Amino acid sequence: MKFQKGFLAKVPVQDMHKVFHPLMRGLLTKIIIDTPLCRKNMAIPASPLKPLVAVCQMTSTPDKEGNFITCSQLIREAAFRGASMVFLPEAFDYIGRSTEETLNQSETLKGDLIQRYTNLARECRVWLSLGGFHERGSEWETDQRIYNSHLIMDSKGSVVSVYHKTHLFDVELEGRVSLKESKFTIPGSEIPAPVSTPVGKVGLAVCYDLRFPEMSLTQVQKGAEILTFPSAFTLTTGLAHWEVLLRARAIENQCYVIASAQTGSHSERRTSYGHAMVVDPWGSVIAQCQEGTGVCYAEVNLDYLHRIREEMPVSYHRRTDLYGKIAE
Repeated sequence: MKFQKGFLAKVPVQDMHKVFHPLMRGLLTKIIIDTPLCRKNMAIPASPLKPLVAVCQMTSTPDKEGNFITCSQLIREAAFRGASMVFLPEAFDYIGRSTEETLNQSETLKGDLIQRYTNLARECRVWLSLGGFHERGSEWETDQRIYNSHLIMDSKGSVVSVYHKTHLFDVELEGRVSLKESKFTIPGSEIPAPVSTPVGKVGLAVCYDLRFPEMSLTQVQKGAEILTFPSAFTLTTGLAHWEVLLRARAIENQCYVIASAQTGSHSERRTSYGHAMVVDPWGSVIAQCQEGTGVCYAEVNLDYLHRIREEMPVSYHRRTDLYGKIAE
């Protein structure tokens, strides 16, 4: 087989495996997963009927440029591996050391940072879940308040859905956790419809929303097949509740649950739990990041999801005559 010089450089990363004869693809896979970026997160490439999702874990700091470099590396790695959609955690843009720093670094959706992700999505030809962007509110000039926004961006770089976090993290655990998100954040007022993506119908949420099962049920009633919880769980609450809550949402809603995560020390005042993961509709953890920055991968099998819903039709067994129905 002969190629012109520079041929592979012109092949989109998503289609790299297609240019090789089937007998050569095993060798190509070995070459890909033996690269330094991929070696610790090996996974079998997804089939067309089982799209691959890439779920990221990182340690954001106040350095926006450094955070973007980290995210762009993770997205490029995921695209090279054949992922259809990449999920970044809450506060992927930055985590400030103070309220003042958090507010000062915020941007609008038309700002420079989102434009850079637009270009990245186009270049890599992947969909992006940008969970927890510090978006300046509509009355920024007068009230200096922001939204905690979860964006879905398609592979052409268009923002197709925006969700403003509705449940704000105002928690005081004596001697362990003290955060008051409502001090500077505007709570969202609606739950958008699930977004049709190459990996399924995705419902949007952010971090603390995980603790409110009514929200997940509302999204499932609107057709969600995948629930997303980009997060920055504290170390204290993560150790106690992270995995059990994610698995509960997957089991009770018979959905895939995708939870990208912040990990490690962001500053002297804040540390996140990590353990980004994917849970299948049966409640099994099928992918999980370990320590540090990285990506875990999982295939989304919607045939499997619908088979579970058919064999155990929980939605049809609900006794709404006894305890009501979540309003749409």
